[in-house]
Amino acid sequence: MGELPMAPVGRLIKNAGAQRVSMDAEEALDKALEQWAEEVSLQAVKLAKHAGRKTVKASDIEMAVKNM
Repeated sequence: MGELPMAPVGRLIKNAGAQRVSMDAEEALDKALEQWAEEVSLQAVKLAKHAGRKTVKASDIEMAVKNM
């Protein structure tokens, strides 16, 4: 299992319109979300370092998402 709690991951799928969600589906989305978040985080850290900062700001995250 990943670092994200399963309940919110399942809610994301239900909010998209699913009536029922299997544990396998929750785990698959959890894995995909964590991989995506890691990629975004790595890019955001690079952007912060490039700007001469140690702190990652929301703008770094936003820019990283736009560039994905």
